[in-house]
Amino acid sequence: MKTPKRLLPLQEEGMIDEVLSQLMSGKEAIVYVVRCGDQIRCAKVYKDASQRSFKQAAAYQEGRTVKNSRQARAMQKGTKYGRKMQEEVWHNAEVDALYKCAAAGVRVPIPHICFEGVLLMDLVSTEDGAVAPRLNDVALSHAQALVYHEELIYQVVLMLCAGIVHGDLSEFNILLNEQGPVIIDLPQAINAAGNIGAASMLERDVNNLRSYFSQFAPELAHTQYGKEIWKLFAAGLLTPETVLTGKVAQDKRPVNVRAVVEEIELARQEAEERQRYLESRQPEY
Repeated sequence: MKTPKRLLPLQEEGMIDEVLSQLMSGKEAIVYVVRCGDQIRCAKVYKDASQRSFKQAAAYQEGRTVKNSRQARAMQKGTKYGRKMQEEVWHNAEVDALYKCAAAGVRVPIPHICFEGVLLMDLVSTEDGAVAPRLNDVALSHAQALVYHEELIYQVVLMLCAGIVHGDLSEFNILLNEQGPVIIDLPQAINAAGNIGAASMLERDVNNLRSYFSQFAPELAHTQYGKEIWKLFAAGLLTPETVLTGKVAQDKRPVNVRAVVEEIELARQEAEERQRYLESRQPEY
Protein backbone atom coordinates (compact mmCIF):
# COMPACT_ATOMS: atom_id res chain seq x y z
CA MET A 1 0.00 0.00 0.00
CA LYS A 2 1.02 3.65 -0.38
CA THR A 3 3.04 4.87 2.57
CA PRO A 4 0.94 7.18 4.80
CA LYS A 5 2.37 10.67 5.25
CA ARG A 6 3.07 10.18 8.96
CA LEU A 7 5.19 7.09 8.22
CA LEU A 8 7.35 8.71 5.53
CA PRO A 9 9.97 10.04 8.02
CA LEU A 10 10.51 6.51 9.38
CA GLN A 11 10.85 5.14 5.88
CA GLU A 12 13.30 7.88 4.92
CA GLU A 13 15.36 7.12 8.02
CA GLY A 14 15.42 3.43 7.19
CA MET A 15 13.40 2.40 10.24
CA ILE A 16 10.76 0.73 8.09
CA ASP A 17 11.04 -0.65 4.57
CA GLU A 18 7.44 -1.17 3.55
CA VAL A 19 3.91 -0.54 4.79
CA LEU A 20 1.93 -3.73 4.25
CA SER A 21 -1.56 -2.85 5.47
CA GLN A 22 -3.65 -0.88 7.92
CA LEU A 23 -4.40 -3.03 10.94
CA MET A 24 -6.90 -0.89 12.84
CA SER A 25 -8.06 2.65 13.55
CA GLY A 26 -8.97 3.43 17.15
CA LYS A 27 -9.89 6.34 19.36
CA GLU A 28 -6.30 7.49 19.79
CA ALA A 29 -4.25 5.98 16.96
CA ILE A 30 -4.07 4.20 13.63
CA VAL A 31 -1.98 1.02 13.52
CA TYR A 32 -0.22 -0.28 10.40
CA VAL A 33 1.56 -3.56 9.70
CA VAL A 34 5.06 -2.78 8.40
CA ARG A 35 8.15 -4.65 7.26
CA CYS A 36 11.48 -3.82 8.87
CA GLY A 37 14.12 -5.85 7.08
CA ASP A 38 13.05 -9.46 7.59
CA GLN A 39 10.86 -8.56 10.59
CA ILE A 40 7.12 -7.83 10.48
CA ARG A 41 6.20 -5.18 13.07
CA CYS A 42 3.46 -2.65 13.67
CA ALA A 43 3.59 1.12 13.58
CA LYS A 44 1.19 2.97 15.85
CA VAL A 45 0.48 6.46 14.54
CA TYR A 46 -0.93 8.63 17.31
CA LYS A 47 -3.73 10.97 16.40
CA ASP A 48 -3.45 14.65 17.27
CA ALA A 49 -5.17 15.73 20.48
CA SER A 50 -7.91 17.45 18.45
CA GLN A 51 -8.71 14.15 16.70
CA ARG A 52 -8.57 11.82 19.68
CA SER A 53 -11.84 10.69 21.18
CA PHE A 54 -10.22 9.43 24.38
CA LYS A 55 -11.98 11.18 27.25
CA GLN A 56 -10.71 12.71 30.50
CA ALA A 57 -7.06 12.78 29.40
CA ALA A 58 -6.24 15.12 32.30
CA ALA A 59 -7.07 12.40 34.82
CA TYR A 60 -4.44 10.17 33.25
CA GLN A 61 -1.77 12.88 33.00
CA GLU A 62 -1.73 13.52 36.74
CA GLY A 63 1.62 12.45 38.12
CA ARG A 64 3.38 12.67 34.77
CA THR A 65 6.25 15.12 34.91
CA VAL A 66 8.94 16.59 32.69
CA LYS A 67 12.39 17.47 33.95
CA ASN A 68 12.59 20.77 32.04
CA SER A 69 10.94 23.55 34.09
CA ARG A 70 10.22 25.64 30.99
CA GLN A 71 8.34 22.74 29.44
CA ALA A 72 6.41 22.14 32.66
CA ARG A 73 5.29 25.80 32.82
CA ALA A 74 4.31 25.80 29.16
CA MET A 75 2.24 22.65 29.67
CA GLN A 76 0.54 24.18 32.69
CA LYS A 77 -0.30 27.37 30.78
CA GLY A 78 -1.53 25.49 27.71
CA THR A 79 0.64 27.39 25.21
CA LYS A 80 1.25 26.02 21.70
CA TYR A 81 4.66 24.80 22.82
CA GLY A 82 3.10 23.39 25.98
CA ARG A 83 0.50 21.45 23.99
CA LYS A 84 3.30 20.01 21.86
CA MET A 85 5.09 18.90 25.04
CA GLN A 86 1.88 17.35 26.35
CA GLU A 87 1.64 15.29 23.18
CA GLU A 88 5.23 14.09 23.59
CA VAL A 89 4.57 13.14 27.21
CA TRP A 90 1.42 11.27 26.10
CA HIS A 91 3.36 9.31 23.46
CA ASN A 92 6.36 8.62 25.69
CA ALA A 93 4.10 7.38 28.49
CA GLU A 94 3.21 4.31 26.44
CA VAL A 95 6.83 3.60 25.53
CA ASP A 96 7.92 3.90 29.18
CA ALA A 97 5.02 1.74 30.36
CA LEU A 98 5.77 -0.94 27.76
CA TYR A 99 9.42 -1.14 28.77
CA LYS A 100 8.57 -1.28 32.48
CA CYS A 101 5.88 -3.89 31.93
CA ALA A 102 8.14 -6.06 29.79
CA ALA A 103 10.88 -5.86 32.43
CA ALA A 104 8.35 -6.94 35.08
CA GLY A 105 7.30 -9.98 33.06
CA VAL A 106 4.00 -8.58 31.79
CA ARG A 107 3.00 -9.88 28.37
CA VAL A 108 3.05 -6.74 26.19
CA PRO A 109 4.41 -5.92 22.72
CA ILE A 110 8.10 -4.99 22.84
CA PRO A 111 8.64 -1.36 21.72
CA HIS A 112 11.54 -0.41 19.45
CA ILE A 113 11.34 3.36 18.96
CA CYS A 114 8.95 6.30 19.18
CA PHE A 115 9.73 8.81 16.42
CA GLU A 116 7.69 11.81 15.23
CA GLY A 117 4.54 10.58 16.98
CA VAL A 118 4.87 7.01 15.69
CA LEU A 119 5.54 4.03 17.97
CA LEU A 120 7.27 1.11 16.28
CA MET A 121 6.85 -2.17 18.15
CA ASP A 122 6.52 -5.93 17.78
CA LEU A 123 3.46 -7.28 16.03
CA VAL A 124 1.56 -9.76 18.20
CA SER A 125 0.88 -12.73 15.96
CA THR A 126 -0.19 -16.36 16.08
CA GLU A 127 2.06 -19.31 15.28
CA ASP A 128 0.98 -19.28 11.62
CA GLY A 129 2.02 -15.63 11.29
CA ALA A 130 -1.48 -14.13 11.33
CA VAL A 131 -2.25 -11.05 13.41
CA ALA A 132 -3.45 -12.13 16.86
CA PRO A 133 -7.18 -11.53 17.38
CA ARG A 134 -8.63 -9.35 20.08
CA LEU A 135 -10.01 -11.18 23.08
CA ASN A 136 -13.44 -9.76 22.25
CA ASP A 137 -13.41 -11.61 18.92
CA VAL A 138 -12.68 -15.06 20.35
CA ALA A 139 -15.35 -17.50 21.53
CA LEU A 140 -14.34 -18.92 24.92
CA SER A 141 -15.31 -22.07 26.75
CA HIS A 142 -16.00 -22.01 30.48
CA ALA A 143 -12.57 -23.50 31.22
CA GLN A 144 -10.75 -21.07 28.90
CA ALA A 145 -12.50 -18.10 30.51
CA LEU A 146 -11.32 -19.15 33.97
CA VAL A 147 -7.74 -19.70 32.76
CA TYR A 148 -7.47 -16.41 30.86
CA HIS A 149 -9.11 -14.45 33.68
CA GLU A 150 -6.59 -15.88 36.15
CA GLU A 151 -3.70 -15.09 33.80
CA LEU A 152 -4.85 -11.51 33.31
CA ILE A 153 -5.37 -10.90 37.01
CA TYR A 154 -1.76 -12.03 37.46
CA GLN A 155 -0.67 -9.61 34.71
CA VAL A 156 -2.50 -6.78 36.50
CA VAL A 157 -0.66 -7.69 39.72
CA LEU A 158 2.69 -7.70 37.90
CA MET A 159 1.93 -4.26 36.48
CA LEU A 160 0.92 -2.87 39.84
CA CYS A 161 4.02 -4.29 41.52
CA ALA A 162 5.96 -2.35 38.87
CA GLY A 163 4.01 0.79 39.85
CA ILE A 164 1.72 0.85 36.82
CA VAL A 165 -2.05 0.82 36.33
CA HIS A 166 -3.25 0.29 32.75
CA GLY A 167 -6.19 2.66 33.16
CA ASP A 168 -8.28 1.45 30.20
CA LEU A 169 -8.06 -2.34 30.32
CA SER A 170 -10.84 -4.34 28.69
CA GLU A 171 -11.44 -7.16 26.23
CA PHE A 172 -10.88 -4.66 23.40
CA ASN A 173 -7.19 -4.05 24.17
CA ILE A 174 -6.13 -7.59 24.92
CA LEU A 175 -4.84 -9.81 22.12
CA LEU A 176 -4.81 -13.59 22.25
CA ASN A 177 -2.32 -16.00 20.72
CA GLU A 178 -1.14 -19.52 21.52
CA GLN A 179 0.93 -18.28 24.47
CA GLY A 180 -2.05 -16.54 26.08
CA PRO A 181 -3.36 -12.98 26.46
CA VAL A 182 -1.19 -9.97 25.53
CA ILE A 183 -2.04 -6.52 26.92
CA ILE A 184 -1.86 -3.59 24.47
CA ASP A 185 -2.69 0.15 24.31
CA LEU A 186 -0.97 1.81 27.27
CA PRO A 187 -0.73 5.56 26.47
CA GLN A 188 -3.11 6.22 29.38
CA ALA A 189 -1.12 4.05 31.83
CA ILE A 190 -0.60 5.85 35.13
CA ASN A 191 1.84 5.86 38.02
CA ALA A 192 0.06 3.98 40.80
CA ALA A 193 1.72 6.05 43.51
CA GLY A 194 1.47 9.41 41.75
CA ASN A 195 -2.16 9.54 40.63
CA ILE A 196 -4.97 10.12 43.09
CA GLY A 197 -7.36 8.13 40.87
CA ALA A 198 -5.15 5.04 40.70
CA ALA A 199 -7.28 2.94 43.04
CA SER A 200 -10.51 3.55 41.15
CA MET A 201 -8.83 3.01 37.77
CA LEU A 202 -7.28 -0.27 38.92
CA GLU A 203 -10.64 -1.47 40.23
CA ARG A 204 -12.34 -0.43 36.99
CA ASP A 205 -9.77 -2.35 34.92
CA VAL A 206 -10.29 -5.50 36.99
CA ASN A 207 -14.07 -5.11 36.98
CA ASN A 208 -14.00 -4.84 33.17
CA LEU A 209 -12.28 -8.22 33.09
CA ARG A 210 -14.83 -9.60 35.54
CA SER A 211 -17.76 -8.36 33.45
CA TYR A 212 -16.39 -9.89 30.27
CA PHE A 213 -15.28 -13.27 31.57
CA SER A 214 -18.36 -13.78 33.75
CA GLN A 215 -20.34 -14.15 30.52
CA PHE A 216 -18.57 -17.49 30.08
CA ALA A 217 -17.88 -18.29 33.74
CA PRO A 218 -20.76 -16.88 35.86
CA GLU A 219 -18.99 -17.69 39.14
CA LEU A 220 -16.64 -14.77 38.47
CA ALA A 221 -19.48 -12.24 38.58
CA HIS A 222 -19.27 -11.59 42.33
CA THR A 223 -15.50 -11.62 42.76
CA GLN A 224 -13.73 -8.56 44.16
CA TYR A 225 -10.19 -8.93 42.88
CA GLY A 226 -9.85 -5.20 42.21
CA LYS A 227 -10.56 -4.21 45.80
CA GLU A 228 -8.44 -7.06 47.14
CA ILE A 229 -5.43 -6.23 44.95
CA TRP A 230 -5.46 -2.53 45.80
CA LYS A 231 -5.96 -3.17 49.51
CA LEU A 232 -2.87 -5.40 49.55
CA PHE A 233 -0.89 -2.91 47.45
CA ALA A 234 -1.79 0.03 49.70
CA ALA A 235 -0.69 -1.99 52.73
CA GLY A 236 2.63 -2.89 51.07
CA LEU A 237 1.72 -6.58 51.03
CA LEU A 238 1.24 -7.20 47.31
CA THR A 239 3.84 -9.31 45.50
CA PRO A 240 3.69 -11.44 42.32
CA GLU A 241 3.51 -14.48 44.62
CA THR A 242 0.53 -13.21 46.62
CA VAL A 243 -2.33 -15.71 46.65
CA LEU A 244 -5.61 -13.95 45.86
CA THR A 245 -9.09 -15.07 46.83
CA GLY A 246 -11.31 -12.53 45.06
CA LYS A 247 -12.95 -11.76 48.38
CA VAL A 248 -12.75 -8.70 50.63
CA ALA A 249 -14.13 -8.52 54.15
CA GLN A 250 -16.59 -5.66 54.53
CA ASP A 251 -15.71 -2.89 56.96
CA LYS A 252 -18.85 -2.41 59.05
CA ARG A 253 -17.46 0.34 61.26
CA PRO A 254 -19.45 3.63 61.12
CA VAL A 255 -17.94 6.35 58.94
CA ASN A 256 -16.39 9.28 60.82
CA VAL A 257 -17.69 12.08 58.59
CA ARG A 258 -15.92 14.80 60.55
CA ALA A 259 -12.56 13.09 60.18
CA VAL A 260 -13.11 12.70 56.43
CA VAL A 261 -13.94 16.40 56.03
CA GLU A 262 -10.85 17.36 58.03
CA GLU A 263 -8.66 15.14 55.83
CA ILE A 264 -10.08 16.75 52.68
CA GLU A 265 -9.47 20.25 54.05
CA LEU A 266 -5.91 19.34 55.05
CA ALA A 267 -5.22 17.94 51.59
CA ARG A 268 -6.59 21.13 50.02
CA GLN A 269 -4.37 23.33 52.17
CA GLU A 270 -1.31 21.22 51.37
CA ALA A 271 -2.05 21.46 47.64
CA GLU A 272 -2.37 25.24 47.85
CA GLU A 273 0.89 25.52 49.79
CA ARG A 274 2.67 23.32 47.25
CA GLN A 275 1.36 25.44 44.36
CA ARG A 276 2.53 28.65 46.05
CA TYR A 277 5.96 27.08 46.61
CA LEU A 278 6.25 26.00 42.97
CA GLU A 279 5.21 29.44 41.73
CA SER A 280 7.77 31.11 44.00
CA ARG A 281 10.53 29.02 42.41
CA GLN A 282 9.78 30.08 38.83
CA PRO A 283 12.53 32.37 37.49
CA GLU A 284 11.70 35.75 36.09
CA TYR A 285 12.20 36.41 32.37
